[in-house]
Amino acid sequence: MADLQLTAVKKRFGSTQTIHGVDLQVQPGEFVVFVGPSGCGKSTLLRMIAGLESVSEGQVHIGGRDVTGLAPSQRQVAMVFQSYALYPHMTAEQNLSFGMRMRGVPKQEILQKVARASEVLQLQPYLKRKPGALSGGQCQRVAIGRALVQDPDVFLFDEPLSNLDAELRVKMRTEIADLHRRLGATMIYVTHDQTEAMTLADRIVVLRDGRIEQVGAPMALYANPVNQFVAGFIGSPKMNFLSATLNRRTEDRVVLLLGDTEVEAPIRGGLSSTEDVITLGLRPEHLALDDQGPLNAEVRGVEQLGSVSFVYCTLAGQDVCVQTQALSLPRIGDIVGLKFSSEDVYLFDGNGITVSPLKSGKVKEVA
Repeated sequence: MADLQLTAVKKRFGSTQTIHGVDLQVQPGEFVVFVGPSGCGKSTLLRMIAGLESVSEGQVHIGGRDVTGLAPSQRQVAMVFQSYALYPHMTAEQNLSFGMRMRGVPKQEILQKVARASEVLQLQPYLKRKPGALSGGQCQRVAIGRALVQDPDVFLFDEPLSNLDAELRVKMRTEIADLHRRLGATMIYVTHDQTEAMTLADRIVVLRDGRIEQVGAPMALYANPVNQFVAGFIGSPKMNFLSATLNRRTEDRVVLLLGDTEVEAPIRGGLSSTEDVITLGLRPEHLALDDQGPLNAEVRGVEQLGSVSFVYCTLAGQDVCVQTQALSLPRIGDIVGLKFSSEDVYLFDGNGITVSPLKSGKVKEVA
């Protein structure tokens, strides 16, 4: 395993710049996930680490070596793609060994590495099968095994589970997490799925428009997003955002008007005294249905998922989602009461920057 360092990395395609001076340090053995919406630059950044895209400015170091100008084969990295990229006419065993055979690796060493990868990924029963006779999950394991036999310093995963069905994605997430625990290898994983990011990562890198918004442990980002973008992206269902009017404030608290209802919440420094409209954020699990609740909302949809249900409402002309485990649920068109704790409120200023106090004593890690 090796560390990875990106220093002021930029990428331009002609006159269009897509990566804007990214700085990042990945520790040896760390599992880091790049996450963000489509077009944010996460796959481009991964390909620059792999050497599949050139770096317009900045430097890439792997294991202390400057690899910025090196070819992919000289970087000691292995990449697992969204498409399995297996040779259809070769067996799983031949796919695993192909790269080593092309490099002239001794036969005994090839056999040992294929056997080890097959054991780690539980591929022994499928080694003589061709990709057409394998399931999607088995094909993906072969693709991971092909990376594993290279003994890379860094594993790179580019949305490897996107082509799998929901049940298989859950299974493969568990297998990849288990593989990381056993190997202790440095892994960089790209996904647009924040659930994958939350369940796999030691640290998450949230990207937007070619820039890092925030870096931190999954629950640190969940509890203490630095801005409204991160708050809305991390968490499923996403955080509710409500526009409220600033009524009055003290040094550490504000009173907001949400419709005709006063809402009080703690605040920290950073809110301009001239701002009169502020965004209030509440996660669905922090809202509760309560007939005596101070807020009245109209139900416009209900999703029952078994152990949990989601009630979609209109509150003061704005949409909100309420997560509940209640067995008795309202019907569409009902007026329901809602309540929440002021300590669960997130506040964002006019620029979308978080101005609420840190939650749960967790420390924010900001890029």
